[in-house]
Amino acid sequence: MKDFKNFINGEYVTNVSGKTYENRNPVDNSLIGMVYEAGKPEVDAAVAAAKAALHGPWGKLSVVERCAMLDAIVAEINNRFDDFLQAEIADTGKPAHLASHIDIPRGAANFKIFTDTIKNVSTESFEMRTPDGKTARSYGVRTPRGVIAVISPWNLPLLLMTWKVGPALACGNTVVVKPSEVTPATATLLGEVMNKVGVPPGVYNVINGYGVDSAGALLTAHPDVSGITFTGETKTGTAIMKAGADGIRPVSLELGGKNAAVVFADCDFENAVNTVTRSVFENCGQVCLGTERVYVERPIFDKFVAALKEKAEGMKPGRPFDHDTKIGPLVSKVHQKKVLSYYERAKAEGATIVTGGGVPNMPDDLKDGCWVEPTIWTGLPETASVVREEIFGPCCHIQPFDTEEEAVRMANDTKYGLATSIYTQDISRASRVAGQIEVGLCWVNSWFLRDLRTPFGGSKQSGIGREGGLHSLEFYTELRNVMIKY
Repeated sequence: MKDFKNFINGEYVTNVSGKTYENRNPVDNSLIGMVYEAGKPEVDAAVAAAKAALHGPWGKLSVVERCAMLDAIVAEINNRFDDFLQAEIADTGKPAHLASHIDIPRGAANFKIFTDTIKNVSTESFEMRTPDGKTARSYGVRTPRGVIAVISPWNLPLLLMTWKVGPALACGNTVVVKPSEVTPATATLLGEVMNKVGVPPGVYNVINGYGVDSAGALLTAHPDVSGITFTGETKTGTAIMKAGADGIRPVSLELGGKNAAVVFADCDFENAVNTVTRSVFENCGQVCLGTERVYVERPIFDKFVAALKEKAEGMKPGRPFDHDTKIGPLVSKVHQKKVLSYYERAKAEGATIVTGGGVPNMPDDLKDGCWVEPTIWTGLPETASVVREEIFGPCCHIQPFDTEEEAVRMANDTKYGLATSIYTQDISRASRVAGQIEVGLCWVNSWFLRDLRTPFGGSKQSGIGREGGLHSLEFYTELRNVMIKY
């Protein structure tokens, strides 16, 4: 058992209030340790430290010097790979093969990609004649935005936190991170890395707690926060956007989704089944880009349902470090209760349960974990709640379609617009359909394939803004114009 303290101005601190809450392992519900909840004194101290650091040694570093320090962070994360892996797995319960190939390597890579970007970015420069016949030159200058509030989710705690911290620091900002209350470990551990490589105190701060009436609300309302970036559910994003409006502070929001996969009869069938299996069940369905609606052209509908059923039933739940574990638990008892409520709702709405729909039979020492079965439904109308609402679990509804137009209409019939995937060997159809589906990210014959230089974000109620490569600079810097008359 260990304590999770707040990391403020380069030091680990508890809190004035003495409030703590439990951090539990979702595999068996065992107690990992106690988390010190940040109150107003701790949030104020973290923001003050971040603001002061902007004008200290950090603010005086050149771009090259700053990037060298971030490269050292990458090296130290990799040096402590096993520590980060153990911390991430304890918090989330995900299989070790998943965390070791995605969460930790990508978490480190998020610093590297943005140091490469910031060292090579250019701005505009124009020469013009002035009314009196002389010459003037106008050019752009990028400056740090200031103190950035980073509110990160629990499904990919390190990866999605560094996806924001990486560009924020590369651009010269300072950050105050509020990780999810159920996954504090890797954000806390990263403080040790910052100190080890010599990042000045106050540049990276971590405050623990909840959202409403806790650290999250206090941080987003703080007047010295210059920008707020958040990944999570749409309801919370709405509250954060309202908080950002006070003081006219920009927000970057990656929110909920009810993502569709569209599978045409001419697809590479094996690839489509294998990829949809990943997009529905990977990380126990707790992926913002995951698939919960699958539309399959009628000639291959029955064959596809049977094949996906076989894949789902082959996903063995178990301990993270067991070699034959294919799927882990949900992140918490609260989330397990939510997902199981949708499983019950699907039954009540008349779904045909192809497979799953409950809790797997686990060994006695794991029975108290946050387990649910991989689940597939068919037979529901598009108006059913499990087809309309984001569940964030290992489940999907599969619906047949007859025409391309029908598939596009059903894929777009949602308030969300985060991601989709299309499976066809007709490149003309792929391009045509991709251009019509109202999402921020569209994959063809693939899923979760990312070039970190490209824009990432959602449409409609799935978010505001784009991050990734040059697009991150639109949020993490202020672009100023300088005009010189010669």
